[in-house]
Amino acid sequence: MGKQAVFKYISFMILVVSVLLASFTIFGLFGGTVNPSQGTAMAMLVYVLPILIIGNAVMLIYWLIRRRWLWLSIPAVTLLCSIPYMGTIYQPGIFSGSASSRSGLTVATYNVAKFGREIIGFKSEDILGEMKKQGVDVLCIQEYTDDSGNKQNSDSYKEYFTYMAMGRNDMVIYSRYPIGDNQIIDFGPTNNSGMWADIDVNGTKIRVFNVHMETTGFNRALHQAAKQVANGNSLEENALLRTIYGNYTRGMTVRASQADIVAAEIAKSELPVILCGDFNDVPYSYVYNTLLGNLVDGFKECGKGLMYTFRGRKMVRIDYIFHDKMLEGETYYREKLNYSDHYPVFMKLIMPQEQ
Repeated sequence: MGKQAVFKYISFMILVVSVLLASFTIFGLFGGTVNPSQGTAMAMLVYVLPILIIGNAVMLIYWLIRRRWLWLSIPAVTLLCSIPYMGTIYQPGIFSGSASSRSGLTVATYNVAKFGREIIGFKSEDILGEMKKQGVDVLCIQEYTDDSGNKQNSDSYKEYFTYMAMGRNDMVIYSRYPIGDNQIIDFGPTNNSGMWADIDVNGTKIRVFNVHMETTGFNRALHQAAKQVANGNSLEENALLRTIYGNYTRGMTVRASQADIVAAEIAKSELPVILCGDFNDVPYSYVYNTLLGNLVDGFKECGKGLMYTFRGRKMVRIDYIFHDKMLEGETYYREKLNYSDHYPVFMKLIMPQEQ
């Protein structure tokens, strides 16, 4: 085989890779519309979209250098179709501004990981101090515990947040404004749940949802594998992969059903809605799209940069604040606090009569 034939073969294979990358990316962009219980493979593509998009960018550069304009169109069109997705990952901040003098409602969501299960209460006090510093009016906490040694965290928090509504197990909504009706959203036999509370903000009532969705199952699978090894049992690599995949797909399916439950509750609300919480899922997933519905993603509206909210090795955005279109987002940001494996997310919203 001559050099020219080898070169043509390599070019053909790169073209095949380019077509495959484009195809998988397009399928991934629609993966968030598919319930994982009905199409696990397609739903899973959402999780590798960043890698697929980087691959398309490499193909774009390659065909640009080669000046093969026809083949260049494949990654170019794919990347153009990916712009809405990329907007959920990164925002240049061109349209985001700083807080204005307009009065508004500052909302925060934070998975506090049970305050590290400490018994002294320093973490909970430090977190409260940060909420005061940020001027938070409504705080939604996941993985909450009220026990803190010989006192209750709620006793400390009520000095700043006059009102509170408890959910099931580890859910709470704190507010500086009066709380009226509130309700637990039961997800069934699981440690996760949701809740909502009606809050009267100077005469305007809003319904605030706080949710904590099923975990991914990835860490649980690794823990189970480590336990097997510690007990002297051998663990084949393919068995580990099957365990991880099984836990991950199970988590996807459970979160999807939980998202359907919450979306139905949101649809029943006659009040403007603010949705906060730890979704344990990435943007553009079925969970993200289902919960977003007709709401506004605060990050896309007025966020800036690459705002991942998980402190682990996975740099992903899994904590969110969505809001009704009747409200106007002014600022959206996170603070890199090290009290949990999550970062808190903050948003300032302008109420209808103040717009």
